[in-house]
Amino acid sequence: MTEQVDLDPSLETILHLICDGVIEEKYEFSDHPSPSEPINPGCDRGGKYRDTRMVPLEKRKRKTSSRLIDCPFEIVGRNKPKGFWKVDIKNLAHNHEPSRDMSGHPYCRQFSKEEIMKIKEMSKAGVTPRQILSSLRQSNSDIHTTFRSIYNEKQRIMKENLAGHTVIQALLEELGQAGFIYNIEYDQNGRLTHLMFAHPLSIALTKSYMNVFVMDCTYKTNKYKMPLLDIVGVTSFNTSFYSCFVFMQKEEEEDYVWALTMFSKMLGVEAYPLVIIIDRELALMNAINIVFPKTANILCVAY
Repeated sequence: MTEQVDLDPSLETILHLICDGVIEEKYEFSDHPSPSEPINPGCDRGGKYRDTRMVPLEKRKRKTSSRLIDCPFEIVGRNKPKGFWKVDIKNLAHNHEPSRDMSGHPYCRQFSKEEIMKIKEMSKAGVTPRQILSSLRQSNSDIHTTFRSIYNEKQRIMKENLAGHTVIQALLEELGQAGFIYNIEYDQNGRLTHLMFAHPLSIALTKSYMNVFVMDCTYKTNKYKMPLLDIVGVTSFNTSFYSCFVFMQKEEEEDYVWALTMFSKMLGVEAYPLVIIIDRELALMNAINIVFPKTANILCVAY
């Protein structure tokens, strides 16, 4: 049975009144837009799932489900003359139990503007999503967000910062703006295979202390699974400094030859290290003999 109530507050007030009444009963609503009605709030579990991709379930890589179960709850608000609103309560019944955990509703997981700014600042500082969520909960104990919401917001912020550029384009632009010197190489398909970069201060230290360098690759440092070659120099004061970094496609001899060739160009004409300390990486040992034949190759005792 339809019930009609006349109200004269603003649209925002009406929505808050409806929202408060729904949330108290552990339900959540969403505003289903309708071309003939100004507002049309309904349960966020209303409606039916529409498969727009037309991909059979057995062929999908991800197993997903829908929260939509055609819940009949619906309220219609009509704008009347002189600023009045007419609320038409069509159906207050739900075909599901009240929610025990409000974090299951997308509306409840939304962030305020202040929370979004806090996520931006903490993400820029390198704070992990777990720590971000903990900080948000300390500021607001009633927050219903989840780890996935934090990851999604970080992804949205990153996409916004890219401003239509690819990740590689944004990286190269960032390196250029920060004054880094870099060299890149692509394959025949236009994919980046090698990237060497160094800070001007690191280059100055490298040219001042080019006698001893330590080289080693680190793993699992990026989602592209590209080995990162760290080249570390040693000063006459028995301290170390980062000389340069090289992302490589693989750890084969030709990859190390490219990396050491770029490193040789950074040292200057006819300049070469006296000693290079490495682990027992045969491909790197062969590359050193090719690019720096006069350099002594010493194995680290830790390996």
